Amino acid sequence: MKHLFEAGKLLLLDMASTFFFLVIYLLTHNIILAVVLGMVLGAAQIGWQLARKQPIDTMQWMSLFLVLGAGTATLLTNDPRFVMIKPTVIYCIVGVVMLKPGWMNRYLPAVAMEVVPDIAVIFGYVWAGLMFFSAGLNLIMAMNFSVVTWSAFMSVYAIVSKLLLFLIGFGTMRTIGKRRRAQMAPAPS
Repeated sequence: MKHLFEAGKLLLLDMASTFFFLVIYLLTHNIILAVVLGMVLGAAQIGWQLARKQPIDTMQWMSLFLVLGAGTATLLTNDPRFVMIKPTVIYCIVGVVMLKPGWMNRYLPAVAMEVVPDIAVIFGYVWAGLMFFSAGLNLIMAMNFSVVTWSAFMSVYAIVSKLLLFLIGFGTMRTIGKRRRAQMAPAPS
């Protein structure tokens, strides 16, 4: 259970600025405020790690770049359609990055890397698939619904879909890992 919470914590930290943006927007309906606060949180997270001299993973740098770049473009255009379509672009970029085998290693305990590295690679590709599916779904929602409907639906979808895949991946790797470790154990004489 400890490994589940550790991986979940890292995943939530990586997505914190996005979730923060969505919560602020849903509460205030103020795109500028939500974008600025999301950008500040994203930069503060990296700044905190730099100040503590902690290593910063590629996914974390990518997340910061996307938050700052998309946020700046949103502020410059002040166009709600851009805000609504922006996640489609982000999902596609994240999906492409997730096609790199081994991107999940940061989230896995040492025992998982020892016993189920192949399953981790498979789930890395499943995550990429979820990102591409989410990109398409977001585009459909953005083009056919109001900002409030889009924001509410995509907020719930984003959390639920990622949480479900996270739990399925964790459970699958744990189950297969236990079975493989049992097979690796020396037979009693």
